Amino acid sequence: MSLQTIKQAIADKKMTCPECKKPIKEFEKFVEMTASVWDGAGDSGLETKGSKVTLICGNKPCAWKERTEFWESFIEE
Repeated sequence: MSLQTIKQAIADKKMTCPECKKPIKEFEKFVEMTASVWDGAGDSGLETKGSKVTLICGNKPCAWKERTEFWESFIEE
């Protein structure tokens, strides 16, 4: 779900670069952080604990790039 949220926020130009104040254009290295994994007799599961992503401004000449788990703070409504 959070990957889709990031993609949609970038497409809608709702994620803003903190340095140049223009919309963020790219992201890379998205991962869901694992809280726990269990595998038992007929029962297995995975619990996630947030996600991390590298946000990239992509506007010239701004070179801002940040790896964060607090990507929601870059979304402006």
